[in-house]
Amino acid sequence: MPFRDLLLGLVVIAIWALNIIVIKLGVADMPPLLLMTLRFALVAVLVVPFTRIDRTQLPWLLLLSVTFGGLHFPLLFIGLGQAEAGTGALLVQMGTPFATLLAAAFLKERLDLRRWLGLVLSFAGVVVLAGGPSLPAALPMLLLLASAFFWAVSNLLIKVAPPIAPLTLAGWIAFFAIPQVALGSWLFETDHVAALTQASWAGWGAVFYTAVMSSILAYTLWYRLLQKHPVSRVVPLSLLMPVFAVLLGMWLLNDPLGVNKLAGGALVVAGIAVINLRFPKWLSPPRQPRRPSKKNRPPVHDR
Repeated sequence: MPFRDLLLGLVVIAIWALNIIVIKLGVADMPPLLLMTLRFALVAVLVVPFTRIDRTQLPWLLLLSVTFGGLHFPLLFIGLGQAEAGTGALLVQMGTPFATLLAAAFLKERLDLRRWLGLVLSFAGVVVLAGGPSLPAALPMLLLLASAFFWAVSNLLIKVAPPIAPLTLAGWIAFFAIPQVALGSWLFETDHVAALTQASWAGWGAVFYTAVMSSILAYTLWYRLLQKHPVSRVVPLSLLMPVFAVLLGMWLLNDPLGVNKLAGGALVVAGIAVINLRFPKWLSPPRQPRRPSKKNRPPVHDR
């Protein structure tokens, strides 16, 4: 990969890693579902007027607005409000193992020795993380793992749905998710007017950053790289995201770096690397040839 494109890839990973920190600061200043509603509204305003969808795409976008917009993102925001940023970033990466298992169950994709090894390493890492001081309660871990699971479900739906351009996908999911998240905010959160009027730069900055920088700018750059280069060269860069997030959490939020986070994080990243990267042929039995299809689309990495 040319140095310029490699640098662009690292910029995208840095944007997504900083997004974890920004979300954590934002939900400390503004109720998470209200923040999520504002984020979706901004994405929809900036994207929807410039994109179009057809009848075949509409049912899938509505379904994705529930799994991706109504479940993945709210669970992520609420979970990050109660967990360390670096730990949260590591747990969210479990979407890849979940997606691997779902693809095997519903798309009949084979689980070879390499993928089983990656799954074992990833889930072992979660066990190690859960045993450390980074998560004082089970609730944040369950929320973040549930967020990762619905990310995996959403990627499974994207694989079987009709082709939809990435920005179109992001904009219309946000548009259809607005009433869902707004209803949740109205039912479970209070003092919305006071929250809006008293919000500081952290809350409003989180709305702008998560919508414009993470969803729109990073998304656009990432898929441009995927169009220019093989997926096997681009996707492994995403393994650096939790590493960047842990380092940023230590630097900006004074998060501790304990043995459990080091060991568990290393196992999670190693497991995802084993699932995503190519290794010697003896680890992967020969696959049956199949025609290229929409099932081979790269995963959505928007955070």
